[in-house]
Amino acid sequence: MDDKLIAAVEQLNEDEVFKLVEQRLKAGKKPVYLREQIRLGMVKVGILYEKGEYFIADLIMAGEIVKNVLKLILTKPENQHHKKMGTILLGTVQGDLHDIGKNIFSSMIEAEGFEVVDLGIDVPPEEFVAKTKEIHPQIIAMSGVLTLALESMKKTVSALTAEGLRDQIRILIGGNPVNRISCEYIGADAFTNNSDEGVTYCKNWLAG
Repeated sequence: MDDKLIAAVEQLNEDEVFKLVEQRLKAGKKPVYLREQIRLGMVKVGILYEKGEYFIADLIMAGEIVKNVLKLILTKPENQHHKKMGTILLGTVQGDLHDIGKNIFSSMIEAEGFEVVDLGIDVPPEEFVAKTKEIHPQIIAMSGVLTLALESMKKTVSALTAEGLRDQIRILIGGNPVNRISCEYIGADAFTNNSDEGVTYCKNWLAG
């Protein structure tokens, strides 16, 4: 592990993160290695948030740092030819405008080699359906912070089922109100309250 790079991400030290990434790239470190170190740093950020040591503003900053440094890594020729693991359709469901967790998950899953198509916030079921028909993702990840998001998630799964799309994809739901019971009610394949766990689900699904 690259303790210095992981710590720089954890400490939200953007200048240090960029400096270390540039040094590692010049030294011949592979983009896939650097993405993993950044992911490990983001895991630590999430832990600090759960402990109450970091706040929403810190999560926003962490997400921006990761997004910007991934752009740097992705400009390198080695990574431009990196084989995509799969495509994920992502969005915060209808009636919910929260996107911090979604954006962090998006950055982390992109770092694993997935292509992410992000529909944004307040996404109605019919938009998930239309985009699924257009891009044929392997996974749909729906996010929501408000309790009302659960009904929107269920309506989205029902809409996908009605269009004959449900059996072709895996569905991951994430956010504060989701748990095992709501996952079964919604008809999703898995739930998570943790971006790192969500990444693991997606990797395992496509590896299997």
